[in-house]
Amino acid sequence: MTIAVVGADGQLGTEIVKVFADEIVISLMQSDIEISEIGSVEKAFAKNRPDIVINTASFVNVELCENEREKAFLVNETGALNLARVLEEQKIPLLHISTDYVFDGLKRSPYEENDTPNPLNVYGASKLAGERAIQANCSRHYIVRTSGLYGHAQCLGKGANFIEKILARSKEKDELQVVDDEVLTPTYTLDLARQIRVLAKTGNYGMYHATNNGECSWFEFAKEALRIAGLSTRVVPVSSKNYPSEVQRPAYSVLANSRLISQGLDRMPVWQESLAAYFEEPKQTS
Repeated sequence: MTIAVVGADGQLGTEIVKVFADEIVISLMQSDIEISEIGSVEKAFAKNRPDIVINTASFVNVELCENEREKAFLVNETGALNLARVLEEQKIPLLHISTDYVFDGLKRSPYEENDTPNPLNVYGASKLAGERAIQANCSRHYIVRTSGLYGHAQCLGKGANFIEKILARSKEKDELQVVDDEVLTPTYTLDLARQIRVLAKTGNYGMYHATNNGECSWFEFAKEALRIAGLSTRVVPVSSKNYPSEVQRPAYSVLANSRLISQGLDRMPVWQESLAAYFEEPKQTS
């Protein structure tokens, strides 16, 4: 099987390349392809004929998306559209990564794949537009919505992940304030990459949710990370209102892996196990 990974140098793309190491992998970095330009997409696949393309490229900085709406839609919608059209013409399936931010958080119970999206911010709206562009233009596609990604590779659009920021702040302060009124499922990129490998080999196209199982607030996630790290820094729960932002975020964006479960494909551990594995993984690879 030959896999092309768009965004192979990103946080998730790096793990996907590792997980498919026993296959033929075409790694497309930022310098190799600009998905917002149709000519660049056509050129990238003029000679390469993979069995599937996995797209992890996205404009993911939620704050910047609010201020750079045109760029957000150019990358997250037009980029998805360009990939969909080129790959449809070449009869190559596309697996595209999307987000929990397509939902408004009002449901207060885990969102399933058939729930109606209603994004609250530009990032979510642009990602939803990308989903719809793919659904309308690429007959063989997987759309994988996920949530709160963290991993050992750095996110090109946002820098250090939440855990590393918390650990760094704990060295500077005896007490940290973390919001407890935004609930989601933080997802370890290595787990998601392994899940993508399982899904990509099925040929069961369509919409999927894929996150670690369970749910927590950012406060609970930070507290567990510090516990595993053996740090005694006090963590205080606070309202997100303490941190005014021009970005409106869903208060509850937990996803249910319903389609994966129904097909016997769910390989995602609970978030606590994955967080522990995150801390162990550098020891295993050092």
